[in-house]
Parts: sequence; C-alpha cells; structure tokens
Amino acid sequence: MIDSQRCITSVGPTVAALMNAPYREATDAPHEELLSLAAEKAGGTIDRAVIYNPDAVAWWLYEKYPEKFLKAGECSDLALRMTSVMPSVTPVCFASMYTGVQPAVHGIQKYEKPVLAQETLFDAFLRAGKTCAIVSTAGDSISKIFLDRQMDYFIYPTVTAVNFKSLSLIKKNAYDLIVIYNGNYDSRMHAKGPESAYALAALDRNVAFYRKMVSTIQKSCGSQHVFYGFCPDHGCHLIDGGRGSHGLDMEEDMNVVHFYGVT
Repeated sequence: MIDSQRCITSVGPTVAALMNAPYREATDAPHEELLSLAAEKAGGTIDRAVIYNPDAVAWWLYEKYPEKFLKAGECSDLALRMTSVMPSVTPVCFASMYTGVQPAVHGIQKYEKPVLAQETLFDAFLRAGKTCAIVSTAGDSISKIFLDRQMDYFIYPTVTAVNFKSLSLIKKNAYDLIVIYNGNYDSRMHAKGPESAYALAALDRNVAFYRKMVSTIQKSCGSQHVFYGFCPDHGCHLIDGGRGSHGLDMEEDMNVVHFYGVT
C-alpha cells in the first residue's frame, strides 16, 4: 500500500490513459502509481473499468478505523491518500473527478447539479467507441450532472437496488466503463455524525459492497484485465449538534482514501 497524494482530478485522466480513450481537452495528468500498477499486472492493457464512488469517506476514517477497511485493502493493490477540490461538496467534486479539471474550469463551483458542458471521461470513452453506464440513486449528483450523453443510466430509489443492478451488469461484462454511486454513508453522517454507529454501519456496507464488487469482477472477467477503484469525493467532519458536514478547506474534508486494483 502507498500513502501517496494527488488530486481527485487525476482519476478520470488515469482511466482514460489506461484504456486509450484520451480527453480532447487539457486535464490533470494521470496518476503515475496507477499507470505503473497496470503495466505490472496487465502489461498496460486494460479492457474494462469499474469505479465505485462511496460518498464522503475521509482519509481520517481510514487512519482511525483501519479495521473497517481491511477487506477493501485485501482485495486492492493500492491504497492512496487523495486530495479533493474546493468547495468540497459532492457535485463539485465528482465533476472534477470525471472532467479531470478544477471547478473554475468545469463551472460547477457550489452545491448545484447542472448537466456538465465540459468534456468528461464518459465523452472521451464514447468518442473512442466504448460503452459506458452510470448506476446511481435518484436525485444524487452522479445521476444528474453527467446526463445527455449517448450512454446508459440506471437510476434507482435505494442503494440496495443500485448495488444489485451493478453486480448484474458486471457479471454480464456489459460495459467498458461502469460508474457506481452510493450516498448512504454521507447521508447518515450528516444526520448523526461521522463516527455515529448509524453512519459507521453504512461505511461497513460500503466496504462490503466493494469487496463483493471486486469478487464479482474477478469471477466474471475471464481473460480480460479490469481496472477497479473505491473512489470517494470528499471527506467530512463533526459539527455542533452531533451532526456531520463538509465543504471546507480543512484536512478532514479535503483528504480521502482511494483503493485501486487490476485483475
């Protein structure tokens, strides 16, 4: 495992580089450790990618509760400390992750959910003749800001339904890129605090789903090489009243833990 630090804006460009689907517009550089990982395990040739986006999983949670992340570490090749963007709120962060640029460039600079005009990883894939799918809960940022592309959107009312559908798509080897969103830890930490039993139970489910996702990839990929990741958008911190929040330029909100692997 590597304690490295790069911005989440490197995620989209890394996936694009690994699968020969370059962005048309300038972006952050790909993450060097991940390129090296793919070269080591797959000769640099990646056939498919599955990116899991659990919301608000901070680096400090990984440091304070390492036992909760053991299963994620066991099925991954790398654990990386990544830096978010400001303001550290969900639509701004995921826009940055998948456009590969800072908020001032892509245009979402507060908590709002317009459809992005800036080129995204999905646009780069589609231009390269690749297939993409987003699986998300209704009303959340990932279900809204990447709309109006010639790709498939599977939008459900619950995290349980999202995860069931995601595993079904993985088993079918149906897409070159699948992006999966879970907002259950985020919503619970806002309600009861980041370290409440209520929120930490959701974190446990996020890690358990990631482990199941990786197992499903490994059983379904055949001779293909698949790049996969556990990629939160921002962190979180405790506020008055025992609730949680984020959005500030502070270590708790800006540092997140990412896991990555290659089959």
